[in-house]
Amino acid sequence: MKLAEIYIEHATLQLDQCFTYRCPDAEVLPGMRVRVPFGTQQLVGFVDSVREAGEEELAQLPYEVKEIQEIIDASPLLNEELLQLGKWMAKLYVAPLISCYQAMLPRPLKPKSSAGKSAMEEWACFVRMQDGLTSRQREVLEAIKQRQRMKASEYRKAYGSVGRKLIAMGCVRIEKQPKTAQFLLGAEDAASLTLCAQQQHALDVLRQTARHEVILLHGVTGSGKSEVFLRYAKAMVEQGKQVLLLVPEISLAPQMIAHVQARFPDDAAIYHSGLSDQQKYEQYQLVREGRVHVVVGTRSAVFMPFTRLGAIILDEEHDLSYKQDSMPRYHCRDIAIQRGRYHDCKVILSSATPSLESYARAYKGVYRIIEMKERINRRPLPEVEVINMRECLRGGGNMMLSSSLQNALADCLARGEQAILLLNRRGYAPVLRCLECGEVLKCPHCEVALSYHKQEGRLKCHVCGYSRVLPGQCPVCGSDHWRSLGIGTQKLEEHVQSCFPQARIVRMDADTTRKKGAHAALLAQFAADADILLGTQMIAKGLDYERVTLVGILNADAMLNRGDYRSSELTYDLLEQACGRSGRGRQKGRVILQAYDGDHYAIRCAARHDYLGFFRQEMQFRHLAQYPPYAYLSALVMHHRQEEVAREDARAAAQLLAQGRYKLLGPIGLGRIRDEHRFRLILKGKDRREQAAMLGQVARIHREQRRRSRVEIDVDLMTLE
Repeated sequence: MKLAEIYIEHATLQLDQCFTYRCPDAEVLPGMRVRVPFGTQQLVGFVDSVREAGEEELAQLPYEVKEIQEIIDASPLLNEELLQLGKWMAKLYVAPLISCYQAMLPRPLKPKSSAGKSAMEEWACFVRMQDGLTSRQREVLEAIKQRQRMKASEYRKAYGSVGRKLIAMGCVRIEKQPKTAQFLLGAEDAASLTLCAQQQHALDVLRQTARHEVILLHGVTGSGKSEVFLRYAKAMVEQGKQVLLLVPEISLAPQMIAHVQARFPDDAAIYHSGLSDQQKYEQYQLVREGRVHVVVGTRSAVFMPFTRLGAIILDEEHDLSYKQDSMPRYHCRDIAIQRGRYHDCKVILSSATPSLESYARAYKGVYRIIEMKERINRRPLPEVEVINMRECLRGGGNMMLSSSLQNALADCLARGEQAILLLNRRGYAPVLRCLECGEVLKCPHCEVALSYHKQEGRLKCHVCGYSRVLPGQCPVCGSDHWRSLGIGTQKLEEHVQSCFPQARIVRMDADTTRKKGAHAALLAQFAADADILLGTQMIAKGLDYERVTLVGILNADAMLNRGDYRSSELTYDLLEQACGRSGRGRQKGRVILQAYDGDHYAIRCAARHDYLGFFRQEMQFRHLAQYPPYAYLSALVMHHRQEEVAREDARAAAQLLAQGRYKLLGPIGLGRIRDEHRFRLILKGKDRREQAAMLGQVARIHREQRRRSRVEIDVDLMTLE
């Protein structure tokens, strides 16, 4: 008799253990989803292992071993590599193992009984050959084996009684799967480009060995990094290998997809959150069945079921979007490097502004580094002018557009060229204040001010999503006089349109890109006939338009005021990336950077395009304060609706964490979010695994003591906000 060890679908640390079930007669393998009885429920789980057991062993167990009710999959969804990767993640990130497996799969395939329902269709799937088959039965099985699967309706029509017999014998299985949607990648004409000497050198270095190593491809904006790693990807595909190309955000996907489709027609899949469940399922199956060699995707694509991976490429590797902010809180770079070790393949980290962690590792020789210091054809980097907005306002200037930026926009439009305006705050205004009593309207669920969205006439919380109609009167004093403070992209769009009535403006932010396909549609609109692209940080990275000769950056120093050790790095990254959108064609580029603190070293270095100067100065600060990359940060946060409960549970956790080779900070109150009060403890030290082990131990004791707060653990904390 066979017993299966199964992780059930509930992603909680309390149930993070295997439960034993009896296997039915059909074959059960690790990595399959099964439906099992659990108490009074029917739950979906993942098979971890299968073993033989005798009746004597069963009789000695202190509980009744129930039988698996249904085997959902004809073959394992997760291969041996992904099963082991899930266990590695669970240990490193202190997460339930089932949550790691759930993160690896598109929603229709997740081991969750509450997963979204998709339109289903039946498929006849090959299971096995066996002895004693007739020649006709063997002929049919060979045909199915060659195709792996065929539609059940087609199977029944073609093979009739023979087909039914093979199903009864267990040689063929009828499996329900979500219908696949027609899904086409965008395409562009592939230009026959000759690499410049700098690009050719970088490609030669990549080709020196096919063995696993991590390579940091550091090049200024416009240096042709993408062409280098795409050429390397093509070389891998020609050897029969698969390639994973990751981008941090959906906004970067359309252009990269077009590049990939041009080079790998009918041989590429894409995978990101903008796809429907059916599209995700289809793209996942293309990879699982080995029908494509290249995958382009955002963070979750790192879990695609590759079998012969030849290269993993992280474009814009510095981007914080590569860190998952919900359980399991993994970093895509960690997963990519771990998978690269398994497949013995290169991991290429590409960026004009590498994370300090990656550049420091390259500096020490842990990673190999390839430097690309010039733009293609030695085109100059754009000249950057820093405008001191304090002096501008003292002289009676406009708080949104300085006279320098407004004049530059007028000149740019007169020449028939394009401009990009970056303001990293969406909405109309971040704060609405009563002119009589000074009341600021706040979210009832979070301790944050509501942002005003004028076009919708609503106030919105950018943390939890709460919204309400703008009240006619102040709830405190009854006044109907409101004043909007600060500016968002809606207000900027309104002002720019009033200054340039004939200009065709495309606004790109979280409000305009909610609908499926909106990113690609807005970028296509800008490329075709628009004059100005205006938006938040999603327009600052990766976009390549030859007609863009002017970039204006408003409130360039806004992020410096964040209470976070990464604020300078995030500011430099955003500014340098945004500057890099200008002057990528034949015309010289110009950047106007408006700031109230233009003397900060992050802004000065960005204006000079001086990454190394910024790196050296920022590393001095990090070393002094012992922040990453000189130490690892991990966090434990207690959440509860009652403030005192969360505070007391955090204090109890602090006592347990007091012993360890790290510095303990906190507990510190973080305010209320989504009706929960939060208190955080931070561990700062050299050993990330020790921190993970201690946090896991504290979480276990917290459960055993039946404390009431919800525990959130983040190993490798990226920001303090």
